[in-house]
Amino acid sequence: MSKSNLLQWIEENKDTFTDMAQKIWDNPQLAYEEDYAANVQMTALKEAGFHIQTPVGDLNTAFIAEYGSGRPIIGLLGEFDALPGLSQQASYVKEEAVPDGPGHGCGHNLLGTAGVEAVIAVKEKMDQEGLMGTIRYYGCPAEEVLSGKTHMVKAGVFDGLDSALTWHPGNSNTVMNMSMQAMVSVKFHFKGITAHAAAAPHAGRSALDGVELMNVGTNYLREHVQDGTRIHYVITNGGMAPNIVPEEASVWYFLRAASKDQVDDIFRRVKNIAKGAALMTETEVESEILAFPYDTLPNDSLNELMYSNMEESGSLVFTEDEQSFAEQLVETIKTKNTTGTFGNQVDGLLPKNFFYDKQLAGKSIQGSTDVGDVSWITPMGMISTTCAPVGVQLHSWQATASFGTSIGYKGMHLAAKTMALTAYDLLLNKNNVLETAAEEFNERTRGKKYKAGI
Repeated sequence: MSKSNLLQWIEENKDTFTDMAQKIWDNPQLAYEEDYAANVQMTALKEAGFHIQTPVGDLNTAFIAEYGSGRPIIGLLGEFDALPGLSQQASYVKEEAVPDGPGHGCGHNLLGTAGVEAVIAVKEKMDQEGLMGTIRYYGCPAEEVLSGKTHMVKAGVFDGLDSALTWHPGNSNTVMNMSMQAMVSVKFHFKGITAHAAAAPHAGRSALDGVELMNVGTNYLREHVQDGTRIHYVITNGGMAPNIVPEEASVWYFLRAASKDQVDDIFRRVKNIAKGAALMTETEVESEILAFPYDTLPNDSLNELMYSNMEESGSLVFTEDEQSFAEQLVETIKTKNTTGTFGNQVDGLLPKNFFYDKQLAGKSIQGSTDVGDVSWITPMGMISTTCAPVGVQLHSWQATASFGTSIGYKGMHLAAKTMALTAYDLLLNKNNVLETAAEEFNERTRGKKYKAGI
C-alpha cells in the first residue's frame, strides 16, 4: 500500500466522513457540552479498532483515541464545539435553522472529522504494512472559549508526543507558518454599596463607576503597548436599574499580543488600572481568568512536509453550482475582503492552488487558539484549506452556511489527506524529520518551559 493507496482509501471512504461532519453540523453544541459530536467520533474510532480514553481530567467531552504501540507517537488534534447565535441553513440567504441557536461558524464540524478520517486511514495502512508506532486522535472540546486544550495539557495527555498535526478550515490551501496571538480572557468583578440613586446617592459606592473608570484608563493604555496588541471588552453586568446605585458590576476583557510574555505584562498593567479604579470609587475588585492560551509556535520542518503532502493530495475541483453558491454568498457581505482568512494572498473566489509564503514564518497574526498551548509541548505542523469563499469571515452566518456544504466537505477531505500522508511519513521518520523538527522546537523555545496560564 503506497501513499497513493492511502489517498485512494480516503477517496473511497469519504462519504462516511462527509456524513459524520454533516451530522455534527446539524447538531451544533457549545463549549464543554459537545457530547453528540464526541460520541459520534468515539463510536467510529472504537469500531475501527482504536482504544478510547475518556473523560480527560475533568472534561467529560474530551477523549483520546489511540492505535498501535511504541514510538514514534504522532498526535492529530480535533475540535467540535460550535458558536452561540450562529445557527444558519446551508443557504446563501440568511436563514436561521434554530432561532438564536448555535452554529458551526468556525467549521469545527469539519476540523475534528478530518482528524478522525486521517487517523483511521493511517491505521489501515499500519495494518497492511505492519508499521510500528502509535497514532492518536485528540478529541478536544471548547476551543471557542480557548481553554479546552489548556486543561488537557495540564492533565499531561500531550506529554511524550513526537509531533502533532492539525489544521483549520479557511478560504485557501495554506501552510500556517504564522504565529497566532497569545491571549488572556479575564473578567473583573467590582463590588460597591447599593443605595437609592436619587434620595441617597451619597450613601452608595457605584460598582459601575469602577468599571467605567477602569475602561477609560485601559483605553489610555492602548497608546503604550506593542504594535499588534488587541484589547477588547464588554460590560457583562452594569446594574439592575438607573435608580439603584449598582452594588455589583463586571467587565470581560480579551487581551492579545504576539507572545505570552507580552500578554503577561499587559495583564499586569490592566490589573493595576482596575485597582486604581477601585481606589477612586471606594469599591473592591477581583479578577477571574477564564482562558490564557499561548501564542502558536510554528515548526518549519513539519510545515514543509505538510505542504509537500498537500500538493501530493491533489487540487480541489469545484463545480459550477459551488462557484455560483460562493458568488451569491459573497454578495451578502458589505465589507469586501480579497485576502485569505489569515491575511495571506489567494487566487479566485474558491482558491485551488497551494500557498506557502516563507516570508510569513513566525509573523504574528491576529486571532488566538488553545492550539498554542500544545505547540509549546511538542513540535506541531498546521495547514488551512479552502472550505469557504474568499471574503467570508470566520464566526459569521456565511461561514456556518459554507461549512455545511460540499465546499466545506471538499476542503475537509483535502486536510484529511494531507494529515494522513504526513502522519505516515512521520511514522516512517522519513529523512529523520522527527529529529529535525525536535531540534527546531528546542531552538525556538530556548529552554523555556510551558506553564499553563490557568
